Amino acid sequence: MRWWKVIGVASVVGVAATGVVLARAERRRRAYTPEQIRDRLRERHAAAVDGVTSSDGGPTDGGPTDDPGRSAGSR
Repeated sequence: MRWWKVIGVASVVGVAATGVVLARAERRRRAYTPEQIRDRLRERHAAAVDGVTSSDGGPTDGGPTDDPGRSAGSR
């Protein structure tokens, strides 16, 4: 039964090695320069600001709400 243990340990080592190789490849793929990161953050910020101000047309600045029983100041 000892050879079953050897096969089991070899399997675990193989899975771990595969995970290391995949993680390394993923890190290389996602390696961005600082300028690329800044550009992506600026794009995401602009999209978020556009989405907040014009996506649903709802109040974003403390204006009146659609609920008549709720005033703008009682949030």
